[in-house]
Amino acid sequence: MKYLNWLILLSITINGYSNELFLKDSIYNNIEIDSLEKQNKYPDFLTKEYYNLDTRNIVSNNENLNKLYKISSTNINRQQQLFDGLESSGSISRGFTIGNNQNSVLNSELDLQISGKLSEKVFLKASIQDAGIPLQDNGYSQRLDEFDQIFIELTSDDWKIRAGDIDLKNNKSYFGKFEKRIQGLYFNSNITNDVKIFGSGAIVKGQFKTSSFQGQNGNQGPYKLIGSRGELYVLVVSGSESIFINGSKLERGIDKDYTINYNAGEIIFNTTLPITSDMRINVNYQVSERNYSRFIGFSGAELNKDKIKLSISFYNENDIKNQSLQQSLSNEQISILSEAGDDNTLMNAPSAYQESYSENRILYKKTIIDDQEVFIYSNDPNDELFSVKFTNTGVNQGDYILLTNNAIDNIYEYVAPINGIKQGEYNPMVKLIAPEKLQMAVINGHYIPNEKHNIKFEIASSKNDKNLFSNIDDNNNNGIAAKISSSNQLMKKSIWEISTNADLEYINKDFQSIEIVYNPEFNRDWNLDSITNYSFIDRAKNQFLLQTGLNIINENIGEIKYSYENLKFEKEYDGIRQLLNINIKNKKIDFMSNSSILNSESSIFESEFIRTYNKLKINYNKGWSKINFEGEKNLKTNLLNNTLANSNHGYKLYEIATGIGDLSEKYVEIGYKKRINDSLIEDKLGKVNSSNILYLKSQVLKNSKSNLNMFVNYREMTRTSNEKIEKFLNSRLIYNQKLFDEILQSNLLYETNSGNLPQQEFTYVQVEPGLGNYKWIDINNNGIQELEEFELAQFQDEGLYIRVFLPNQIYLKTYQNRFSQSLAINFYKWKNSQKKFKKFLSHFSNQSQYMIDKKTNQDIDSFNFNPFYLPTDGLLGLISSFKNSLHYNRGKQDFSTTYSYSLNKSKNTLSFGYIENNLKSNQINFIHKLHTNWLLEINSTLENKENISENFDSKNYNLDQFKINPKMTYLFNESNRLNFYYQYSTNENTIGNLESLKQQKIGISCAISNAEKINFTSEFNYFSNSFEGNPNSIIGYIVMEGLQEGSNYTWSFNAQKKLTKFLDLNLSYFGRKSENSNSIHNGTIQLRAIF
Repeated sequence: MKYLNWLILLSITINGYSNELFLKDSIYNNIEIDSLEKQNKYPDFLTKEYYNLDTRNIVSNNENLNKLYKISSTNINRQQQLFDGLESSGSISRGFTIGNNQNSVLNSELDLQISGKLSEKVFLKASIQDAGIPLQDNGYSQRLDEFDQIFIELTSDDWKIRAGDIDLKNNKSYFGKFEKRIQGLYFNSNITNDVKIFGSGAIVKGQFKTSSFQGQNGNQGPYKLIGSRGELYVLVVSGSESIFINGSKLERGIDKDYTINYNAGEIIFNTTLPITSDMRINVNYQVSERNYSRFIGFSGAELNKDKIKLSISFYNENDIKNQSLQQSLSNEQISILSEAGDDNTLMNAPSAYQESYSENRILYKKTIIDDQEVFIYSNDPNDELFSVKFTNTGVNQGDYILLTNNAIDNIYEYVAPINGIKQGEYNPMVKLIAPEKLQMAVINGHYIPNEKHNIKFEIASSKNDKNLFSNIDDNNNNGIAAKISSSNQLMKKSIWEISTNADLEYINKDFQSIEIVYNPEFNRDWNLDSITNYSFIDRAKNQFLLQTGLNIINENIGEIKYSYENLKFEKEYDGIRQLLNINIKNKKIDFMSNSSILNSESSIFESEFIRTYNKLKINYNKGWSKINFEGEKNLKTNLLNNTLANSNHGYKLYEIATGIGDLSEKYVEIGYKKRINDSLIEDKLGKVNSSNILYLKSQVLKNSKSNLNMFVNYREMTRTSNEKIEKFLNSRLIYNQKLFDEILQSNLLYETNSGNLPQQEFTYVQVEPGLGNYKWIDINNNGIQELEEFELAQFQDEGLYIRVFLPNQIYLKTYQNRFSQSLAINFYKWKNSQKKFKKFLSHFSNQSQYMIDKKTNQDIDSFNFNPFYLPTDGLLGLISSFKNSLHYNRGKQDFSTTYSYSLNKSKNTLSFGYIENNLKSNQINFIHKLHTNWLLEINSTLENKENISENFDSKNYNLDQFKINPKMTYLFNESNRLNFYYQYSTNENTIGNLESLKQQKIGISCAISNAEKINFTSEFNYFSNSFEGNPNSIIGYIVMEGLQEGSNYTWSFNAQKKLTKFLDLNLSYFGRKSENSNSIHNGTIQLRAIF
């Protein structure tokens, strides 16, 4: 309700400013305030009265009326336009669909952008976009999170207010930094020139999560992200991710480093970034969670005066424990949470609850087996039925096994223990999620006494309650952190500068940051894997970190920096790290070296970690050469038994490369890398594998007519244990060319890599009639909704189900080849040529497109460079399409003819087996204008459709189809026409039950258009179906396209009426009837406002 008040107030303010009127009580009287409840006080600048002139200069005068004018209200009704004085675009529509074969459906769409000045000092900007806004009783959405995208922003010289979608960031704090996408309200204001305040309150879109995993050799992805509690199904908040490889941040984009599927939470790395097992991948992201309504508040103040900067901020993020969303908590479940404290392993509850019979659900009944109450699947409506959710608890940790996954939901079966050992891995239980709260207060400052010295400090206090239902384990909720740092310029003369810096920080073991404090490599830098996880997981001990450094800079040569660091976790860990960074650069030579040595000791381990990274680049007039060396050696000794730890490792990497050209234009670079990896072998560090890498990067052509670039990375890895050579290839070739004055245009892409193919599972979920895409056909009359019984609905009212893909853990290793080529030839530019042959060719054009994307099993098929080779075994995924269209007099309606040939193939490997689809099509389209008012069209199609399902026989068919469709059109003018058409078609299944159809179709349609008043289209069709086979089978439904045997009728109309300059009324209706069924009617009425 609060947000609705703001929107109404904003609309009033818009009109008041744009018409230079003050806000009168009469304006408010036009609003139906009896349906609103105002509970908040608005800022004075929004509620005070504004006048165009100073009212103190107006005096009343009731005398000498023939000489003076009296100020009074005008009796002329001024016509006010919507958003007058502002730039606006977009539309809003409300629709209502009803039919005798479906329930009524409300639908809505909104697309609105507004910008402009409300006054000389106030600027408005707004964007609201949505499809299918949920409607409240009064017809308006009252919650901001019901919109896909929305923001309304008011700005002035000294303040700013924004409501809606907000990217809330705090980069000014060391311990309290964060980035979140929220939905709510944000404001900031400059109270004085030195003081600024800000605040926000919102609903959080996602919860922060970090994932770390090792890359896999030859696997470009997808790599699966998980939820904050290990959930497989995650919805990642768009744009919230940050991905690092070995500490370096990546860029998102098809032409950058990676792409991400936010709905599935899967990351795929591009071919130009080959992934190996030596890569450490860290991902920070926000997961969309709706277990509870989660509120965030962030506010603070800043002082910036002379040499001092001070700021204070407060952060609060908490679940509203009494407003659970995705989980509906019973009193018993709340009691379980209250007794669990912070222990997640205790947050389990029985999942069964009584449910009435429904053919759309998998239900169970209770029975007694061996004196134990168990659940057994049942679809008998006379049983006492229960809805049960099963959770995977691990092998031999459960009493149930997965019986079948061919139904719309998995069916589980009880198995009795043997000799006291459980035989299953599932239990009828649900994992409960406890509401949480995180609060943080931060004070920081910056003091600059002079240009050579500055001091910074920050103190942060946090309160983190992991279970708001319980007081157990609350003794570790509060923590504190502090940091002080200084930098000093010791000397600055001419081109030389010497400076020092020192940082000291303390983090209490119970302190909880909002997001990560340190870089993703912090643990590895300090050999902390067995102690803690950077800033995010409970720390073992209080932490102290000292960092000091000396920096020497020469403006002509470069800089040298030495750092000394000491990290302590009380008596648990003590580490000293020394770093030396050298960066030298001149016209000919670029040299960079980063080296470090770490000596650490904990209660268990003693370690020495040496690292060095060196790069030398020599520049020539037209090229360059590079020599790089990297090395690591990490030795950990177990103090308890004086042996080396299993985590000991090391590597050496040598690289040499040379190139010519300009990296921003045309260039070619070729290089070689040699990497040797060491690990613990018989209690000493030894070689375990080595890799040889050859690579090529190039941009050979780059201009308005040509573009040619190539990337090749070939890697061979040899394992010392078996001398086996593993080969990996990543390559990409892109070539675009325009020839003969753009008469011929060619685009080519060739790509090879390795990756994973998810073995997908899916189910079907019932939705409102008309909002789905699939229809259920109970082919075996058993009342169980099985996966093979769903088919794409032919009519909108039959669409009762949608397909939902389920999270999976099964991935198949694949080799991938991708090739695409398009070739367009258009001789139209020769239409004015004096040569007869060229003029004749100008009537023709041809377009060819070919694409193939195949994935083969690495365990069966060896890598093959030929993208057109399809192995008989090991083909896991395929998308192949070819289409060629030859045109004569294209678009001219003068003996215009088009012949198209297409060939499509696809194969998908799913959890229940593979599905193949093949389509071969020949089409001819002829169109000719016989007279000024008559247009003749003839379309003919010859097709073969084949579907092969590994495990679902009812889905197998091979259809030979033929269609011919003559059409005669009478043209009243360019906008109005009347069509008469006839279609004869045959459709025969050459396998299985040999279903066949002969169909005749006669129809008439018309189109009437008056751009200023009304647009109207209507159509009536008669179908005569002669069908042989089972009409109630899936193949029968496909062959007859949802119609019935015998006579069928369909009719429809669409009308659009322009009511005003800004308002359109749309009407649509569709009906159909068969011999043995009643008429089915569906209609939609929609009102659309255009801004």
